[in-house]
Amino acid sequence: MKSKIVTALAALTIGLGALPAQSQDMNVVDNSFYPYKNQVPTYEGLTPGMTINQTNVDQFKEILDEGMYEFIKRGWTEMKVGETMPFTLNEGYINATREGLGKVSLGEKPGQINGFVAGRPFPQEPDINDPRAGEKLAWNYKFGYNWGDNAAIYPFYWKFRDLNSGKIERTIKFNFHFLNLKHRVGDDPKPDLPNNPGDLFRAIYVQVLEPFDVRNTQLLMHLYDDDLKKADAWLYLGFQRRVRRLATGQTTDSFLGSDLMIEDFEGYNGRISDMKWTYKGTRNVLLPFYKHNELVLSEEDKEGDGYQFVDFGGQGGCFPNITWQLRKVYILESEPVDENHPISKRVHYVDAETFTLPRTVIYDRKGDLWKTFVIGQAHPDYHLPKNKGSGVSIDDSFMMLDVQGEHCTTGHFKGQVDPKLNPRNKFTVQNLRVTGK
Repeated sequence: MKSKIVTALAALTIGLGALPAQSQDMNVVDNSFYPYKNQVPTYEGLTPGMTINQTNVDQFKEILDEGMYEFIKRGWTEMKVGETMPFTLNEGYINATREGLGKVSLGEKPGQINGFVAGRPFPQEPDINDPRAGEKLAWNYKFGYNWGDNAAIYPFYWKFRDLNSGKIERTIKFNFHFLNLKHRVGDDPKPDLPNNPGDLFRAIYVQVLEPFDVRNTQLLMHLYDDDLKKADAWLYLGFQRRVRRLATGQTTDSFLGSDLMIEDFEGYNGRISDMKWTYKGTRNVLLPFYKHNELVLSEEDKEGDGYQFVDFGGQGGCFPNITWQLRKVYILESEPVDENHPISKRVHYVDAETFTLPRTVIYDRKGDLWKTFVIGQAHPDYHLPKNKGSGVSIDDSFMMLDVQGEHCTTGHFKGQVDPKLNPRNKFTVQNLRVTGK
């Protein structure tokens, strides 16, 4: 009898001891997805509604990235401060993270990951003493909920601008489409689409609508779940009426004469294994997060349904007229493994809540500041009605500014989280040929 009591007490003790561990596990996920649950970051003298300009920018240097500090200091732009607010991601994505907690690990080589099904692979707070902390953050971005399981930017305007004169040299109108074939959490079937013999993770399809000389140029990219496998890409040139495979090196060329490479899409569109990733610490930084419907919007290119795009101003008309929020940020450096790559490194300001890349600063091979990338993030509940409740941080505006070339490309989005716009057959080589006829 005594032994049975001892055994029961031991079991009870073990059970009670497990409760704090389970609670701790849940806290890991909650802390990752709800960083502003208890309080939002603050900084002395910073208040929502104020404007940071040449006269007071030095006061806020600590919460600005290198590029934006320099631009405000030069008088090229001003920054209106908004109130920090949660951009809570899709519940299915958060639940998938809970289910996978503790089951995911890095492989022996960069670009290898084990045990991942869906959600955020590594929700734990990064450790500066962990030599692979940067790699884990990169995986969190790659398997993030940017655009959800599928979405379209429909339409998407790129405007090429002279930084000094403000002249718009060229406007290209696109449709961009995204589809996740694996690790899905929102749209059925989950977590993977059937009949995927190539084991693709994601597909991207781009079609040029205007102007006439590049009309119907199309780009198709197949990104494999195996990060060590190079992506396949095809280009359909309307004037040649043929499909050709895109050489790997062309992803780092100027895309259609813009200031962006294909590798720049969404902040970074390459493989984890193509870069050396280094976590440089956590800071509070002003990032371009806002409520689209509460901005003063452009009257140009107004859509038939009344949708209006973000307006631009500042030097050369290169800077989006948006508000910026003080947010928790992971500083992540990526250095190309290939010594022939045109850049020496990127510094990504990773939003800790959404794992989007709203700010990236790019350095040339000599280590000098070359380009700076802004991707404005709109809250889905203050955007198109179809985006409400989607739990997707909406890419809503961009600026890629070539400091050395004194030129910029601006992006004007109509982002739509809508499966009907992204049928699977759109992401095939055959579709390039059919659409191109």
